[in-house]
Amino acid sequence: MFREEMHRQAFKEEALELLGELETSLLELETDTTNDNVINRVFRAMHTIKGSGAMFGFENVASFTHEVETVFDLARTGHIEVTRELLSLTLLARDHILAMVEGKDSGPGAEEVIRGLRALNPEHKPLEATPTREPLTCAMNPNLRTWRIRFAPPKNLFMSGTNPASLLEELCEMGEHHVIMHLKDIPALPKLNPEDCLVWWDIILTTTGSEDEIRDVFIFVEEDSDLTIQMVGSCQGIDEESYKLIGQILVEKNDITKDALERILLERKPIGQLLSEAGLVSASQVEAALVEQQEVKRLRQTASAEAQQTSSIRVPAQKLDYLVDLVGELVTAQARLTQFASEQSDARLQAISEEIERLSDELRDNTLGIRMLPIGSTFSRFKRLVRDLSQELGKRIVLETHGEDTELDKTVIERLNDPLVHLLRNSIDHGIESPEERLARGKNPEGLIELSAEHSGGEVLIRIIDDGAGIDPERIRAKAVEKGIIAADTLMSDKDALMLIFAPGFSTADKVTSVSGRGVGMDVVKRNIDALRGRISLESVPGQGTTISVRIPLTLAIIDGLQVQVENSYFIMPLSAVEECVELIRKDKDRADLINLRG
Repeated sequence: MFREEMHRQAFKEEALELLGELETSLLELETDTTNDNVINRVFRAMHTIKGSGAMFGFENVASFTHEVETVFDLARTGHIEVTRELLSLTLLARDHILAMVEGKDSGPGAEEVIRGLRALNPEHKPLEATPTREPLTCAMNPNLRTWRIRFAPPKNLFMSGTNPASLLEELCEMGEHHVIMHLKDIPALPKLNPEDCLVWWDIILTTTGSEDEIRDVFIFVEEDSDLTIQMVGSCQGIDEESYKLIGQILVEKNDITKDALERILLERKPIGQLLSEAGLVSASQVEAALVEQQEVKRLRQTASAEAQQTSSIRVPAQKLDYLVDLVGELVTAQARLTQFASEQSDARLQAISEEIERLSDELRDNTLGIRMLPIGSTFSRFKRLVRDLSQELGKRIVLETHGEDTELDKTVIERLNDPLVHLLRNSIDHGIESPEERLARGKNPEGLIELSAEHSGGEVLIRIIDDGAGIDPERIRAKAVEKGIIAADTLMSDKDALMLIFAPGFSTADKVTSVSGRGVGMDVVKRNIDALRGRISLESVPGQGTTISVRIPLTLAIIDGLQVQVENSYFIMPLSAVEECVELIRKDKDRADLINLRG
């Protein structure tokens, strides 16, 4: 029972990752609906969720996902186009799958999604599920190789009692295969001898088997047959741009001459179509060349992607937190040892203390590094938020992200999500104008929001920049006076006036909507940023846009500090907050309470 639950939990974790990647891929498709790589990525994610769900008892997930997989199978094979309607339905389907994986009710909308997906199927019904075999990849076995096999048996093959189908079946059991049969040598019916074998085959085989193992399949017919076996691709020597062109493959197989190829290339049509129309090769020969090209490309692409991946393991967050706590105690003990050693005159103790200090620092940095995650995992979720909210408000907005590889402590990223959501919603609702307003002001009707992250000292600087209407400081002052937040005669700079939007209950919205207007949100944002020991600032130019900057410490676990003494009290300040340390010499200290620094 425990093992079964462990497997179900593993499926949930994998499914959540795949659903996150799926959402990102679907949003990518909105900008380029013809990207075959992204379409295949969506299909593979659905296929994996369906297969794993069925394996671990999530039948509802498997059956629902099958509906989406069916439609994307049609899209990747070119039977239907990827439309905005399909993408919207698939995003809704993704939300329903997420709810089912998390054990929540997917709601009545699931049936509407299925009906919508089935309507996109030309036959208006789901295709029959056929057993599919997972494509072989270099991750499964780095020794995979792709072979081109041409098997042309003698005419009298049947006289020896040999059935070529059994040979091909044995060959296909060795790995992933594509078999193309060539019929061009079959004569007209009056001249046909039914006892002659008049067909021949090209087989593209991806396998871990060697050439000798492949040749053994044909051991009893090789002597009388025309058999060629050539390796055309492998997981080694990866070069994604080195796939042979169709014409090169056909010349290499002696299906056409080089001169014929050069003549045909003068016409501006697909090479396979030209060669077939010219009668130089048959359609099946072109198909064999295409299959070889695609299979070699697929194998090398998987090898290239997997070569860049690093191995990783899943560790419960509680174990990491406990490890960080232990390291924190170790650092404290090491600091006490260093203090004690400095008070002694023992050189050996001092050397040991310095070595332990060095090792403790390395252990601390590496342990904290384990907790660091790229902020891109959070940024990618915001693209869906911007898409849905802009559609709801009738606006056209593009979100651009930069610095996705910037790393932050896992806890900081989790607690930063809600404040960033509030800030983005504000930029969408209050910042970016409607397309009509933007056109009237001479702007691009499509608004732009930039979300970026970068390291800045011991902190991470996150910026949200929009090219919207900006904020008028005078209007902020007037609203603050109206709501009793400040007195009418209060003097403040424009910069301070802009910061009033973070005051509790402050809102410039003229009416309450489902998005904003209740005066709740921006004060919570500032409170959450303060809780992370961060700072938030705001700059705006009316008519041009607004920039919100958030500075957050890299980690909340262990930070370097500067200890200072004031009379009999000791204080520690975060080192990232220290701008400069100035040594106070005795004559300055004894002279006055005022220090002249660079005066």
